[in-house]
Amino acid sequence: MAPVGVVLKRMDHDRALPTNSSFDPSHIRATVLRMAYTGSTVHIGCAFSIVEILAVLYRDHVNLANGTPNAQGRDYVVLSKGHGVMAQYACLYQLGWLTEEDLDTYFSNGTKLKGLSDAHVPGLEVTSGSLGHGLPVAAGLALAAKRKNTGQRCYCVVGDGEMNEGSMWEALLFSAQFRLDNLILIIDENKFQAMGQTKDVLDLGNLQKKLDAFQFDTMSVDGHDQVALDKAFRNLKERRDGRPKCIVARTIKGYGISFMEANNLWHYTRLTEATYNAALAELSRV
Repeated sequence: MAPVGVVLKRMDHDRALPTNSSFDPSHIRATVLRMAYTGSTVHIGCAFSIVEILAVLYRDHVNLANGTPNAQGRDYVVLSKGHGVMAQYACLYQLGWLTEEDLDTYFSNGTKLKGLSDAHVPGLEVTSGSLGHGLPVAAGLALAAKRKNTGQRCYCVVGDGEMNEGSMWEALLFSAQFRLDNLILIIDENKFQAMGQTKDVLDLGNLQKKLDAFQFDTMSVDGHDQVALDKAFRNLKERRDGRPKCIVARTIKGYGISFMEANNLWHYTRLTEATYNAALAELSRV
């Protein structure tokens, strides 16, 4: 059963949409908080920066085929920044692919939901956490879909810190070489990585210009503006011109909770009862 009235409706090849507002970012963040508090685990800030990205994708753009995680022909959503997986788990819960029990046993002994993306969980495409691996897999999935002429798209969410990895740039070159215009890369540009600001660890400068130079069709948007994200996805999907696509999403790590925003301590900080209740109270006022 899908939670709270989620009804999947076949709309067209590109969209199989929930008909209610279950992908509300506040609901997703509340689910992330629930999991992080129950599991006494970390990576809240990096999950919060991709909430709107995933909400817009799952609500408006990902072809879910028959609405089950093992459906033939559904689009792929590759979370290369696997430490942000609680946000994707929250979306899979909204789809009915995860249960209440899954959420309540997150990160506990015997759970199937670990703190990093794991391909053994239906709906997750890759095991990621060793960063730099998801985009190469996404490029392979996109190439296979092109060669089989399935019409599938592959959406790949990566972190800006992850862009330090050489394997990412090899995958970009590969994607351009094989004209993977069914690949849409989303860079979560929150300007932080685990140990500091990206500009201090390894400054990559203007990511949009770099992706343009690698022959990607690139747009830069506010990664928390759902209307802007939706427009960017629609525009890029219409342009089947042989160029792989990229959205540089300017985000804020920890977005949505005042004491977490742009505070890199929340990469590894665990919730207490007090901070959990304070965060929930802020969400309830949105």
